Amino acid sequence: QVQLVESGGGLVQAGGSLRLSCAVSGRSFSSYRMGWFRQAPGKEREFVAAIIWTIGTTFYADSVKGRFTVSRDNAKNTVYLQMNSLKPDDTGIYYCASGGSRPYYTRISEYEYWGQGTQVTVSS
Repeated sequence: QVQLVESGGGLVQAGGSLRLSCAVSGRSFSSYRMGWFRQAPGKEREFVAAIIWTIGTTFYADSVKGRFTVSRDNAKNTVYLQMNSLKPDDTGIYYCASGGSRPYYTRISEYEYWGQGTQVTVSS
């Protein structure tokens, strides 16, 4: 069973930066792709970014392109989300998730395992 543990959230002013980490244990071939999602209060969970473990190909939501960078460290089984130029609209609980190889990387249903989430709050 894959287990995911996020860390690195916190309170930051607009324009600031945070780096989230997602430690992965029990990784298997089913963990082909790692995704980051977020959920703001009263809103649905939405796709933020994803990365393919083996080749490092990345995908981003339009709202974070140019500001966020997803990366992975295979030796440490850890995925990162570097968030720069943060905006109040980026506030929410950020989740990492493990998914398979179907090319639907933005779909929540394509991710089997989820972490518990880490809170990111951006003040104006």
